[in-house]
Parts: sequence; C-alpha cells; structure tokens
Amino acid sequence: MKISLIISVYKNTLFLNAVLESLRYQTVKPDEVIISEDGDSPEMQEFLGKYRSGGLNLVHLTQEDKGWQKNHALNRAIVAASGNYLIFIDGDCVLHTRFIQNHTRLASPKHILAGKRIKLGPLFSNELQKTPVTVFQRQLLTRIPQLRKDGAQFVEEALYVPLNPISNALIRMLGISSIKGCNFSCFKAAMLAINGFDEDYVRPAVGEDIDLVWRFKGMGYRIVSVKHFAVQYHLYHAESWNSQEENMNMLRQKQSSRQYRCLNGIEKLSLVG
Repeated sequence: MKISLIISVYKNTLFLNAVLESLRYQTVKPDEVIISEDGDSPEMQEFLGKYRSGGLNLVHLTQEDKGWQKNHALNRAIVAASGNYLIFIDGDCVLHTRFIQNHTRLASPKHILAGKRIKLGPLFSNELQKTPVTVFQRQLLTRIPQLRKDGAQFVEEALYVPLNPISNALIRMLGISSIKGCNFSCFKAAMLAINGFDEDYVRPAVGEDIDLVWRFKGMGYRIVSVKHFAVQYHLYHAESWNSQEENMNMLRQKQSSRQYRCLNGIEKLSLVG
C-alpha cells in the first residue's frame, strides 16, 4: 500500500509548519505529502521553497484564488496522488505520532475511516507550535483543567487508545455517523467511485464532509470510526463560520436525486454529451 497524505491549506504557513513538523515523528511515514492549496500565495510558495523536508516527499499544488474552491483543489490532489491510499487532513491539525500508522493498519477497500480532533485554545495552540508533538501528547491529558480554562473543545478526543483487537472492537461498537474533512482516509478507488468531492459546493463545510457520507454509503461503503486511534490537535484560530442554509438546501436536493456519483467532481459528468 502506498500512502498519499493530502493537506488542505490556505496561506497559513505557521500552522502548516507545525503540521509538517509532526510528520517527522510519525511511526509510519507517508510516501508522499500533497500540499493542496486553495490559492497560489507567494507566502506559501516561499515557505515550501525554503522548508527542509527531512526526507518527506512534498508535492505542492496551487490554483487561482477564486474564493472558496477547496473541493476543486482536493479533486486535483486526488488525481495527482501516486498513492493508492489517501489520508485527508487540514493544515491546522497537528498529528499524534501514531496517526498515519493506525489509519493504514485499519484500512480496508470498502471502509471509509473517520476520526475527530480536539480543538485547542490559544495558549495550548501556541505551545504546540513550539513543542515537539511527542512531548505535547504525553503531557496533555494530565492538564485537562488547564485545557478547559484555555477554551479547548472536544477535550475527550485527545485521549489516545492503543490499537488492539479489543479496543478496535469497542470503538467500532460505539460507531461514528459523520466524516470530518480534516481526518478521514480511504483507498483512492473509493474516491474515484463517487467521482471525488462535489464542486457545486462553493462554501465551507457540508460539501467537504457531510455530503461524502451519503454518497459513500450509497455506493456500498461503510463509515468506520478511528476515534482515539487517529488523534489530531486542531490549532486555535478565529472561526469564519458562514450560514449553512444554502449548503444544506443543496445537499437535500442532491440526496433526493440519489446521484451518489456527483456530476461536477473529478470528471465533469454534467458536461458530457
């Protein structure tokens, strides 16, 4: 199995640096790291040009900045990926040292692996950018009161559980019903089966996660939890949350059509013929 790690980014090189640094400590390294930039910023180009990869095979993909076009950028990354197994994360999510190892250990052709993340507050986020993730993850759960005081959300998601047959059975029994675009993985063939991300969505959320669930299920795939096996530490930043009414209306229309293989994805099926 050849692993392509796809990292979605937009301008923030400080956060990306912390994410890339966490890759140095992974117990299993990806075969390639695709930096999927929804834009073409000079800052990102300069940062990656100077970054010492430490053996990481970095591929930087850019596109014209036309507002939120993350799904288009991700579809380009899927096509460009040389790996047959894809792991999707965001450029503000630092990885536990066994993140890639556990995604790949649980990989299965008909499974979509879905994890979550702890959202750090500003002080812990700043600390993580200056601290090796090996040190940070070892100390984190002894500091829960400080985490909460700092405004962390989903603190329980910081709990790492060693992967074994018993823990795997328990996590699967608890299940998961959603996909977070910042923490999921699957074989490349699964993304091709649903024609990738639906580019009709031009606003954040829904189109990069919720929309995938019903389309994967409609094509016979199962969403499987890797909560507590594939832990992420989301770096703090101000939220720029938009109303999801337009996205949700589009989602409902698409679900009613039962078009599991989207028309405006990797292939532009709506334009064929």
